[in-house]
Amino acid sequence: MDTQRVAERFRSLEPFLDERARRLCAAAEAKALGRGGITAVAAATGVSRRAIDVGLKELADPAAAGGRRIRKPGAGRKRTVDKDATLRSDLESLVEPVTRGDPESPLRWTCKSVRDLADELGRKGHKVSHETVANLLVEMGYSLQANRKTTEGESQHPDRNAQFEYINARAEAFQASGQPVISVDTKKKELVGDFKNGGQELRPKGDPELVRVHDFEIKALGKAAPYGVYDVAQNAGWVSVGTDHDTASFAVASIREWWDTMGRATYPDAKELLITCDGGGSNGYRLRLWKIELQELADRTGLAVTVCHLPPGTSKWNKIEHPLFSHISQNWRGKPLVSHEVIVNLIAATTTRAGLRVQAKLDTREYPPGIKVSDAQIQRVRLRRHEFHGEWNYTVEPSPGSIDSFIS
Repeated sequence: MDTQRVAERFRSLEPFLDERARRLCAAAEAKALGRGGITAVAAATGVSRRAIDVGLKELADPAAAGGRRIRKPGAGRKRTVDKDATLRSDLESLVEPVTRGDPESPLRWTCKSVRDLADELGRKGHKVSHETVANLLVEMGYSLQANRKTTEGESQHPDRNAQFEYINARAEAFQASGQPVISVDTKKKELVGDFKNGGQELRPKGDPELVRVHDFEIKALGKAAPYGVYDVAQNAGWVSVGTDHDTASFAVASIREWWDTMGRATYPDAKELLITCDGGGSNGYRLRLWKIELQELADRTGLAVTVCHLPPGTSKWNKIEHPLFSHISQNWRGKPLVSHEVIVNLIAATTTRAGLRVQAKLDTREYPPGIKVSDAQIQRVRLRRHEFHGEWNYTVEPSPGSIDSFIS
C-alpha cells in the first residue's frame, strides 16, 4: 500500500476540507486501497477509523448522508487528555523515574509497557485506555528502543588519543618505506559441534538444519580459537585456528605462520615489521612470554619487530575487527560449526567486494598455559622501549647472527 502518497494528497487538500469532506476523502482513499485500507488511511491521515467507517457508509448511500450536519471547528467529543487536566503530568511522573537518556533530547524512551502505565494511571483515578497512553507517549516524544554498546568505561587514559596518533604515524611511516604493518587479535572462541549459530542461511523451505538444544561443550571437539593476522596494506588476512589454549606462544606462532605463508613473499625486502594489537589477552603488553616469543620471531625472520599496543579500553578500535573478523562472522552466520575443518574452510572462503582474501590453517599443537619466564630470560630479550609510553611501544631487535643459525 502506498500510504505515503495518500498522506501527501490528504495534506495538500486538508486546508480546504470541512469535517464531512475530510471523512469522505479519507473514506474514498480507504475504499480504493481495499482490504486493510481503513487502518492504513487512518495512520496516514490522522482521521479516526470510526470517521472513515462513517464516510464509507455515506459513499455507499449518498441520499442518507444528505441530512448530516457539519459541526463547527472544535466541536465533537473532547480528547481524554483535554478533559483530564492532570493526566499528562501524572503519566510523565510515572515514566520519568525510568527514563533513559537526556531529558532535553527530542527523543526519549521508556521501558514500561503502555498497559502497565494505563493500570497505574487507573489507580491514580484516571480513566484511560492503553491505546490512549500509547498515543500520548508518542506526542510526548517517547518510543521503545534497545540499548546500544558505546561506553568503554567510566575513565579513560589521558594519553589515549595521543597513543592512537602515535600508532597512526608509525603505520604511515612503515607503509611509506614498504615495510609490513599487521593488526592481530584472537577472535571469540567458538564451540565446535552441531550448535546453533546466530543468523540465517538459505535452505529449502521448512527444512532448517537441526542443532543441539543446549550449548554444552563436546569434550572430543572442544573449542576453536581463531587467531587472526590482518595485513593492512594488502587487505589480506591469515587465521590460525587453534585447538589448545590461547597463549602468547600461540599468538606469535600464528604471526610466524603468516610470515612464512604470506608475508615473506609479499615483502621480500622487509627489514622491519609493525604489529598493532590490544593491550591484553595473549598479546598483552605485560606478558613476559609475549616478549620472549617475539624475540624468537625476530631471530627466525631477521626482522626488527615493533609493537604498538592500543590504549586500555579501546579494543573495539583494533584494525582487524572490522575488515577481517566481521566478515568472517558474516560468512558463517547460520551455519553450525560442526568441525575444525568446517571452521577453517568457512574462514578461508571469506571474501568481500573490496578484495579481501583470507587464508586459514588448523593448528593442533599444544600451548600449555602458566609458563613462567625468569628474570634472566627476559633480560636476554633485545627490547628497546620507545620514548613515548615505552610500555605500549617497543621494538625487539634480532640477535646478532641469529638468522644464520636458524638457516643452518
